[in-house]
Amino acid sequence: MEQNNDILMDIRDVKKTYHVGDVNIYALCGVTFRLVAGEVCCIIGRSGSGKSTLLNMLAGLENPTSGQIIIAHRHLERMTQSELILFRQKNVGFIFQSFNLMPYYTALENVALPLVFRGAPRARRNKIARDMLDAVGLSSHLQHKPMQMSGGQQQRVAIARALVSDPGIIFADEPTGNLDSKTSDEVMHLITHIARERRKTLVMVTHDPNMRQFTDKAITLLDGKIIDIHINENAIGKEFDGKQASALH
Repeated sequence: MEQNNDILMDIRDVKKTYHVGDVNIYALCGVTFRLVAGEVCCIIGRSGSGKSTLLNMLAGLENPTSGQIIIAHRHLERMTQSELILFRQKNVGFIFQSFNLMPYYTALENVALPLVFRGAPRARRNKIARDMLDAVGLSSHLQHKPMQMSGGQQQRVAIARALVSDPGIIFADEPTGNLDSKTSDEVMHLITHIARERRKTLVMVTHDPNMRQFTDKAITLLDGKIIDIHINENAIGKEFDGKQASALH
């Protein structure tokens, strides 16, 4: 049972309208839900359902036309751009479908990059980055560049990079969209295991309804509206053995 003091995200009647010439496009039509701190959630919907728009709202990358987005007791819709940037730097990590790795950087350099922007000394950031790469089973790939790794390995580097700054919230945009089904399942096991082990709140958008089996809560969108919220008491991955990470490819 959700207790009010456990609520991390409180999304209230969020609407988003785009104006294209004389036409109004209603991307979100009154979305309301709550997420508890440490919850693993997926937002499911086909193309055009509004899921990516919603993720952008939750991350403070877009402002709602109306409604409230309250995260960690702060109203994102009231923040200035500089406040939103600072909020993301302190609280949020991102995982992308296309990995978004720097092609000429090694895995270690890619993972350490967010710590460079925080001014961490080289020795400290490399130590933290090595520990994160070990956590995702890539301790033997520190000096590999993206083109020297498989898609699954690149996504694991991206997961390590998202977590290296120890954010409380991870947003994942179609994190398995460029992977085959076997690798997708392996990556989902890994993401959800690490999120739960480190008590992170994970919010993922996906078009694949099969991803709901890995999450505690699945929110289904259609035409900008929530049509279902499914609570999964027996999500796959809660007992995932971290030693399996080294076997992923």
